[in-house]
Amino acid sequence: MVKKMHKASDEDSKSSAQFADTIRESAQQIWLAGLGAFSKAQEEGGKVFESLVKEGQSIHRKTQTAAEERFAEASSRMASMASDISSKASGQWDKLENIFEDRVSRALKKLGVPTAKDIDELVARIDELNRNVAKLNAKSHAAKPARAAAPAGGKRTATKRASARKTAP
Repeated sequence: MVKKMHKASDEDSKSSAQFADTIRESAQQIWLAGLGAFSKAQEEGGKVFESLVKEGQSIHRKTQTAAEERFAEASSRMASMASDISSKASGQWDKLENIFEDRVSRALKKLGVPTAKDIDELVARIDELNRNVAKLNAKSHAAKPARAAAPAGGKRTATKRASARKTAP
C-alpha cells in the first residue's frame, strides 16, 4: 500500500506542477492585459475625458433649460392662483362691507338720525326758501318808497291808535 500512495503522490506532484504553471501563465496574461488596458487608457483617456465633459455640459444645459421652464410655469401658476384668491377675497370684503353699511343705516334710521339724502333734501328746501325770502325782500324794498310819499299825518293817526289800544282796558 505504501507503494501505491507513493506512486499517487508522484503523479499528484506532476499535476500540481502543471497546474501551478498554468496558473502562473494565466496570471502573467492577466497582468499583461491589465498593463495593456492601462496603457490604452492613458493614450485615449484624455480623449474620453474630454468627450465625457462635453456630454456633461450638454446634459447640464438641457436640465437647466428644463428646470427654468418648469420654474416659469410654476411661477405663472402661482401668480394666477394669487390673482384668483385676491379677487375672491375682494368679493367677500365687498359683501361684508355692504352688509355692514346696511346694518348701520338701519340702526341710524331706528334712532332717527337723518340720512345723507334727507340732509340733501333739507339743504335744497333751505336754498329754495332763501330764494323766496330774497324775492319777498326785493318786493318789500320796492314798496317802501311808495309809502314814504304818503302824508305825515297818516303816521300820527296810526301811532295814536296804537297808544289808544295800550291805554284802553
